[in-house]
Amino acid sequence: MEVLIITGSIIMFAIIIIVKGIEIVSQADMLVIERLGKFHTVLKGGLNFIIPIVDNPVNLLTTKEQMIDIPQQSVITRDNVNITIDGIVFCSVEDAQQATYNVIDFKKAITNLAMTTLRSEIGSMELDATLSNRDSLNSKLQTALGDASLNWGVKITRVEISDISVPKEIEVAMNLQMQAEREKRAKETTAQADKVAQVLGAEAFKQEEILKAEAIERMADAKKYEEMAIAEGQAKAMDSINTSMRENKEASEFLLAKDRIEAFKQLANSDSANKVILPYNVTEMIGSMSVMGDALFKGLENAKPNA
Repeated sequence: MEVLIITGSIIMFAIIIIVKGIEIVSQADMLVIERLGKFHTVLKGGLNFIIPIVDNPVNLLTTKEQMIDIPQQSVITRDNVNITIDGIVFCSVEDAQQATYNVIDFKKAITNLAMTTLRSEIGSMELDATLSNRDSLNSKLQTALGDASLNWGVKITRVEISDISVPKEIEVAMNLQMQAEREKRAKETTAQADKVAQVLGAEAFKQEEILKAEAIERMADAKKYEEMAIAEGQAKAMDSINTSMRENKEASEFLLAKDRIEAFKQLANSDSANKVILPYNVTEMIGSMSVMGDALFKGLENAKPNA
């Protein structure tokens, strides 16, 4: 009976030892194992075996990305404005050994470091820059936290400032300032538009006057060329007439007869009733008689005795 009890006890002890020697770790977890109080290994996901009593699991960490909340805190900007700010830090454990032995609580350490870094960064920025440069502030926080967390085996994936609150009176003053700035920009835009319109109008008037001047100049050149061409044609015609008259004495008589015919033609076509058309010989005779009559009258006047 005693033998059965001892045998059963040994079997139970062996079973307990075997069970204690099996460690099943989830896919997204890491298990830190110490052997006789000293770091031994990190068990990854799956079935693992350890030595019971000798090996001891001390810390189970997840490889999933974790979210650490930065509690709301009051911060003073460089221009002495008291604002309230909070944020979120996203991180993941990459080295289970460092996360276990290099820091007591990496989440608490990251939270406190984020709060301190926020105060430092915002204290060096004015209110307007703080409100408008969230991306820059997020980047600076991520860089500062990432450098410190490398020794903790933790990677900072991103930092987000979730809310920035300003006092009510500051918010009212900012709204009034923004409204005044918008009105100023509207007036500047209107003035700039008027200026551009005036410049364009003056430029259009200038171009119009230039085009008019060019048109007048071209018309003057055309008139000049026309007059030169007419004068040149007349000169050539006169030269031709002179040449013809030198070569043929009857040419001048022909031209005179042609002009007389044209004059008679115009006179005949006239609507005037007071007109008399005489042959050329008669007009010559009348002209001769008038000359002789003038000479006779002058002779008679000269023959009279002086009173």
